[in-house]
Amino acid sequence: MEKWFESSPTSLIAIVLTTIGIYIATIVFTRLAGKRSFSKMSSFDFAMTVAIGSLIATTVLSKSVSLLEGVVGLAAVYLLQIFLAVLRRFDVVEKIVDNQPLLLMDGQNILHTNLRKARVTEADLRSKLREANILELSQVRAVIFECTGDIAVLHSKDENVKVEDWLLKGVNR
Repeated sequence: MEKWFESSPTSLIAIVLTTIGIYIATIVFTRLAGKRSFSKMSSFDFAMTVAIGSLIATTVLSKSVSLLEGVVGLAAVYLLQIFLAVLRRFDVVEKIVDNQPLLLMDGQNILHTNLRKARVTEADLRSKLREANILELSQVRAVIFECTGDIAVLHSKDENVKVEDWLLKGVNR
């Protein structure tokens, strides 16, 4: 326990230099791969973000992983992300990799079966409705549990406004 506060100047300099190196590599790879690398559009994107964070931390703090090994690992994750992003253009791959959005409310009707599937409570749903400034359930047109884990609330005060089918394309009912 007393070693928690001990370190040599050499190891501290190594951590700083490794941090700078892996930071630069992350910026370069992100510029090459695009902003999607850190988006949260799907569970696939979330896994990418977690993997990058883990690689960075391991490279910076582990004495058993060199900067070169960390950069190669980082490059491999980015290449996998690019490769899978290209493959996701095919419906079969997209269905395997991505979660499907799920309808939680159809107008004022709460879809309790879908709430259970999404593991969302009515309290969670009420919270999201309040965040969307819903004052009356009659304003709700649809509530969707997105593939990212976010909850989208589509609403309007005008009761004649309906949600266009295009917006609900791919949403499980």
